[in-house]
Amino acid sequence: MRIQQIIFAGLLIVVLAVVTVFVHNYFTEPYPGHNDFLTPWEAVRTFVIDGYGPYSEEAGLNIQMIIFGRPAVEGENLGHYSYPFHASFLLWPLVYMPFSWAAAIWMVLLIFLLIVSLFLMLDIYGWKPRPLMLAVLVLWMVLVYPAARGLILGQIGLVIYAVQIFALWALFRNRDLMCGVALAVSTMKPQMAFLIIPFLLLWALKVRRWRLVAAFCGTFAVLMLVSFVLQPTWVTDWLNRMIGYTSYNIPGPVWVLTNYYLGLGRTGEYGLSLVLVAGMLWAWYPVLVQGHQERFLWVICLTFTVTHLVAPSTATPHFILFALPLLFYLSMIVRRSRKQGSLYAILILLATLLLPWIHFLMTIEGDQEHPVMFLPLPFLMLAVLWLTRRMWWQKAPVPQSTQPEADIVSSANMRGVSA
Repeated sequence: MRIQQIIFAGLLIVVLAVVTVFVHNYFTEPYPGHNDFLTPWEAVRTFVIDGYGPYSEEAGLNIQMIIFGRPAVEGENLGHYSYPFHASFLLWPLVYMPFSWAAAIWMVLLIFLLIVSLFLMLDIYGWKPRPLMLAVLVLWMVLVYPAARGLILGQIGLVIYAVQIFALWALFRNRDLMCGVALAVSTMKPQMAFLIIPFLLLWALKVRRWRLVAAFCGTFAVLMLVSFVLQPTWVTDWLNRMIGYTSYNIPGPVWVLTNYYLGLGRTGEYGLSLVLVAGMLWAWYPVLVQGHQERFLWVICLTFTVTHLVAPSTATPHFILFALPLLFYLSMIVRRSRKQGSLYAILILLATLLLPWIHFLMTIEGDQEHPVMFLPLPFLMLAVLWLTRRMWWQKAPVPQSTQPEADIVSSANMRGVSA
């Protein structure tokens, strides 16, 4: 078995290397771009190679000179590094090579992580699709609007998405150390993790999965310690950059709805955000206090949805997280009727693939994504999750808690039959 694993790993490395050379020669070298990757890459390069902080004016100017060929003017994307310092650890190995090679490696890594995250979600749901369905799912995962846009931009958000899916998979497979470490890593983009981490830590405390909490706290402490050693002022530097970030970036769906379309201003934005968060906390209560573990995965998906609705800053590539609930619905459809269900599932995948791209092409302004692109997916998912909540409570897999092992196996078997 080990020999087979070694051979598989070797073939995978060869394939990834060949794909990386192809991407470099035909995409990243002749067509420079990946601005969402360029910004942190150049900031980290400036820190590691030039000796200036990633939040410094020197780093910002370097980024602007690459993007515009000049310093940015008012109203343009200033390209400042706006991540916590420990996010630089992801990019550090890539700053010693030309940008075209770094971008090629990064793009292939993102594609690989998207595909791996798909298999992890299928394993969570216990769904083993047939070869044709699996091929369609793989293509969908790479080409669907949030993922494809993330690949074009080189969005770090796709890495955090994969890390969060891995954390959930590890949680369901009782690998608490892996889960805790992954959750700590997900703080590298806090706007994607600021709600899900508290819920999972509180749940772990509720069900006495101490290693998960310890792994998170230990890993996060190490990340913070190293960050402060390397850049003692990084917190204030980062917060100063975040203050001006929304002046040249769209904050998120709630802002778009309340400010861009309804003109309700900050009062409407904060009011709607408060309602959404209150509803989310109401959904937390049965799981964290009353012990209704059958609602766990539904609450996870709801929390992710509210996160991307109310976050002070988000991006449409982050919406790839909605693949998590979508795969649940597809698995339910296929299990009810394998032949017809597979056809319906493929049609749904085709619709969710094409419609966002059509919407994008009909609304694009110059080379900029229209704010309306922030609205359909999260609000639609919020409505669907609410309307189908009882199906989740009855059919979704349940993580192990403190109940006896025999009861867990029995419960899992019953759910597998009912699905």
